[in-house]
Amino acid sequence: MHSDIILVIVVVTALGFDFTNGFHDTANVVATGISTRALPPKLAVTLAAILNFVGAFLSLKVAATVGKDIVDSGSITMTIVFAGLIGAIAWNLITWYFGLPSSSSHALIGGLVGASFVAHGADSILGEGLLSKVVIPALIAPVLAFLVAGLSILITYRVVGRLRPGPVNRGFRLGQWASSGLLALSHGTNDAQKTMGIITLALVAHGSIDPNHFHVPTWVVVSSASAIALGTYSGGWRIIRTMGSRIIKMDPAQGFAAQGAGAASILAASHAGFPLSTTHVISGAVMGSGAAKRLSAVRWGVAGNMMVAWLLTIPAAAIIGGAVYGVTSIFGDGAAGPLVVSVASLVLLASLFARRARRGSILTAAEG
Repeated sequence: MHSDIILVIVVVTALGFDFTNGFHDTANVVATGISTRALPPKLAVTLAAILNFVGAFLSLKVAATVGKDIVDSGSITMTIVFAGLIGAIAWNLITWYFGLPSSSSHALIGGLVGASFVAHGADSILGEGLLSKVVIPALIAPVLAFLVAGLSILITYRVVGRLRPGPVNRGFRLGQWASSGLLALSHGTNDAQKTMGIITLALVAHGSIDPNHFHVPTWVVVSSASAIALGTYSGGWRIIRTMGSRIIKMDPAQGFAAQGAGAASILAASHAGFPLSTTHVISGAVMGSGAAKRLSAVRWGVAGNMMVAWLLTIPAAAIIGGAVYGVTSIFGDGAAGPLVVSVASLVLLASLFARRARRGSILTAAEG
């Protein structure tokens, strides 16, 4: 009975994380199209939500990586999964509050690693999988996207440099409909998979799935795809502003190049089963498309702040995940610990959003 209650809490928390992943990472998909005026904001977010949902059904390799190759599934309990999820959600909300496009993927992995480490020590962490499938791709992918986007924009400017700007910009804005859609699809193939892997890991810990026959149930795929699509539709407008205009001021050709480079990198990672940070990839592509035009076009101070957030993500989420596990373990192995933490988290979230709402109403009244 207690294990069933914990499983329900873990599944709901995982879908909550998936939702925050959607609104946190909306900027990755739509910011470039909105900033170049290729797509109206509401339409861009709607299309991204639909294609995120569709993309979640295209591959399950990333889900398998998260479920089997990061931590020892045999030593994982549902309480560890719950603590890791809370660590990831907390870091997502902290970076969202400050408008920093950090990695939801690395927050999830960091939270899970931190909780597992506190529970069972370093032996529960699969170092080889963490290094080869998370750390190394995290270093290579944004650099690759930077180079591909930069090379693409150099070639593009050479081809269209003598043509009239008006028709060229209109053509690239139309092209951004396709590149934005492909980026949204690729986002679904990678980011929705992480929640699927986490829920399946919880089902393994619950005893519902044999760890030797790891598979993702259909209901997990559908619910995870739906949660990230709803989160995407909700939009993360603070981060959209950072991604769309604060790093560089893009023209349609740069937007097209950045989206194309980002989508290609993410699709390749999904095919290989790497739980890639879409934030890292598209940010690298945006900076590459700007730097290729001229280095001063990139606001390197904003980019530097983002890089600091990236470096902090895994250790920060790990610390929070480990601390949450420590709190839940005080209440034993039953459902009491997760219930207490869930209620406390909901109260904290409610107060945070109420504070933001009051601040918004005060600003509106002052402007009026």
